Amino acid sequence: MVGTAHRNTGVEGVEGGVGLTALLVAAARAIETHRHDSLAQDVYAEHFVRAAPASAGWPVRMQQVPDGDASPLWGRFARYFGLRTRVLDDFLLRSAHAEGARQVVLLGAGLDARAYRLDWPPGCVIFEIDREEVLAFKHKVLGGLSATPNAARVPIPVDLRADWVTALTDAGFDAAAPSVWLAEGLLLYLPHAAETYLIDTVDRLSTGGSALAFEVKLDKDLLECRDSPLYTSTKQQTGIDLIALFDREPRPDSVGHLAGKGWSTSVHTPFDFTRRHGRGPLPEQNDALAGNRWVFANKLRA
Repeated sequence: MVGTAHRNTGVEGVEGGVGLTALLVAAARAIETHRHDSLAQDVYAEHFVRAAPASAGWPVRMQQVPDGDASPLWGRFARYFGLRTRVLDDFLLRSAHAEGARQVVLLGAGLDARAYRLDWPPGCVIFEIDREEVLAFKHKVLGGLSATPNAARVPIPVDLRADWVTALTDAGFDAAAPSVWLAEGLLLYLPHAAETYLIDTVDRLSTGGSALAFEVKLDKDLLECRDSPLYTSTKQQTGIDLIALFDREPRPDSVGHLAGKGWSTSVHTPFDFTRRHGRGPLPEQNDALAGNRWVFANKLRA
């Protein structure tokens, strides 16, 4: 059983604003799980979707999508999230198994179930930071399934706008030991100053041998692709206006910032991994995914 108590069921935490996007990603992961050529498996995802009234009617299998893969939302966009899940899964497991990081910090963990579905090495601790309502909803659903994590799971119910560093260290995080950090689908919603603070803080809490992955979006892509099929279909079918949720301030150069602090970095488009895995989205006209970049960074050992 999941072993952390919460005061509420948290449904309200995932039924509006950015919280609703966690359900969107869960639906995409559910669809990916049931594909014959699946890139990532998440058997818990469809249970999150069904448990929230706002998403209970969304598809969780491709057979439930009338236009199948031709759907901009449940076809192309969902496949994007499936690919992103696989790539970031691989990054985390490689950092834990090959590089020896035993502390995994999920920033804005949302409805991610990696503590349960990935094969972690012995001694791994997964710290999940998100709002109390979101973690309470996750706790209720996973508890109802009698789910058992494959590593020590430490939920940290705190808003990233609050003092999450104190909450993390109080929960047992050791800044002297290598760690791996993930900000999946998070920085797109943060103001310039908040992103800079987060990157600086991760650097400060990371010793040599630590790793970080995050997603960013090029400034110019936001409004140029406002009427793209991907954005418009997402709003029409789920009520989520992604453009309205994205922060529109000029973005900081987080990659350059990390490089200046002794991190090695690499930047990729999602299409790089589509070609590597042989499935996933490819570029198209008026493409809302064209500005997405996946960043991987490693802090060099002294």
